[in-house]
Amino acid sequence: MASSATSRRLAVILLAVLAGCATVNETGTSSNAPTSIQKLEYYPFQVKGYQNSYPRRTVLVLMPTMQADASGVAADQAEPLNGDPAIGQVFGQNSQLLQRLYSDPVPPIIQAAIARSAQEAGMTAITSNDTSYQPGVRMPQDYVIGCKIVRCWVRKSRAAGGQYGPVWQTVADFGLDVTIYKPPFSVAFWHGNSNETYYDPPVGSLSLGPEDEAGIYDEPGEVLSVALTRAVAGIFEKPDLRNLVLEDDVRGH
Repeated sequence: MASSATSRRLAVILLAVLAGCATVNETGTSSNAPTSIQKLEYYPFQVKGYQNSYPRRTVLVLMPTMQADASGVAADQAEPLNGDPAIGQVFGQNSQLLQRLYSDPVPPIIQAAIARSAQEAGMTAITSNDTSYQPGVRMPQDYVIGCKIVRCWVRKSRAAGGQYGPVWQTVADFGLDVTIYKPPFSVAFWHGNSNETYYDPPVGSLSLGPEDEAGIYDEPGEVLSVALTRAVAGIFEKPDLRNLVLEDDVRGH
């Protein structure tokens, strides 16, 4: 009987060890950390100064492609979850992974954001399910906007507690590679990048010191939404694009 009980105890210990191995990766963080679906959105009129600065032109916004770089993140941690793309992670004070962050598909969100931002700039925008521009085809729109999402990631981490309690710091990166065409020409009318890194709390925002600064947003998806908004609006903030459109004669189009 004693040997049977001992065998059972050894079996239980072995199962526990195997379970621990299955849930801890090489860095000591849980591979089965809880997940959260974050809401990504464009914040209209958050970026000021470029509204109605463009002539009344019409644009067709293509469906963006997702080619986001998750450099510095293990490949298995950047994989989608049930079709939802990975957009970030939450870490504890000792760098342990606390939560994996996902969102609804990003391209439709960015397409709608670009269309809204173009309208803020003073243009009329419509969207298309096409992902690529077809040269040689005459279109009723003055311009066609295509883009690649090259960066979409947020990291929220617990810092050392300050005199006012626990402190969380979040950094979000969002980047776009944008090409604008003038139908039916095959050569790009304009090409550029619009990238934004946003910190919450903003770096140096208070005089208390970084360990006691309070964040503005509760959810990391909100911080990434700010970076997203600034990157999208950054397209139409670019002086070279604005000047190019202002100087462009579309009467013969």
